[in-house]
Amino acid sequence: MTTHPLPPLRISITCACSMHLALFPLDEQTCTLDIASYGWAKNDLIYVWKEGNPVQLAGNLSLPGGFKLGAFGSRYCDVKTTTGEYSCLRVDLLFARQLSFFLVTVYVPCSMTVSVSWMSFWLDHKAVPARVALGVTTLLAMSTTQASIQNSLPPVAYTKAIDVWSGVCVFFVFSALLEYALVNYASRSDAQRAAKQKERKEKELELCAFNAEQIEDSSHTHSLDPLLRRIEGAQFIPPASIYPPRLPTNRVSLWMRNFKFAAKKIDVFSRVFFPSVFAIFNCLYWSFYLTREQQNKR
Repeated sequence: MTTHPLPPLRISITCACSMHLALFPLDEQTCTLDIASYGWAKNDLIYVWKEGNPVQLAGNLSLPGGFKLGAFGSRYCDVKTTTGEYSCLRVDLLFARQLSFFLVTVYVPCSMTVSVSWMSFWLDHKAVPARVALGVTTLLAMSTTQASIQNSLPPVAYTKAIDVWSGVCVFFVFSALLEYALVNYASRSDAQRAAKQKERKEKELELCAFNAEQIEDSSHTHSLDPLLRRIEGAQFIPPASIYPPRLPTNRVSLWMRNFKFAAKKIDVFSRVFFPSVFAIFNCLYWSFYLTREQQNKR
């Protein structure tokens, strides 16, 4: 049997790789390239990897789509069918996504938009146009960012990591807008309560003045001293009203007691609550998805 050496061939091919985007953009994709012959069985044709370094890549290799080649390897993938056994070579390519691009274009802008929505907590609750405009503007900006992210990705039936991030950011911005609605309602309640207290105090002053006139004009008092006449005709004051009220010992209660109106208390509470919850969400989000990424590497 005579063999003829084949001349070296260079083949350019375009391959497609199916991806699972549940961890996007913190994901790593493993793509495989198989070289096999389904027309010649292993008795006729056998593929063998070259010893040493069978897979060679260019030194200045650059990939589009924010990917970088993390690792690659070569192995055999022989196939056994009813018609025989066929030789197969397989190349495994591990593509890692460059997170810095998405940090600059997605995560940082979303975090800044959420932080800007919190600036309304420091504005006066009477500044209705400023707070409403700030809340609506940040909500529209966050919705536009979320829509642009969805348009740049293929539609899938499962939730991606970027969907969780953008959805929570939209929820925080929307919650800041709802917070002002609650503050506006509390401010109107405070105004009504203050008006009722003012009306009650005016009635009490009128009642006290009327009682004083009755005491002065009463004929049953025999004391010549005006002070004694006032004391004898005065109403009984309970001892509990003389002692000062007990102040709360909790520091948080003392701090919240400094703010007279409920609307101001809600704003002050939101200044601490919203950033704290967002920081906790960041810790849970990054620890969960980065841990899942490390498990995928294994």
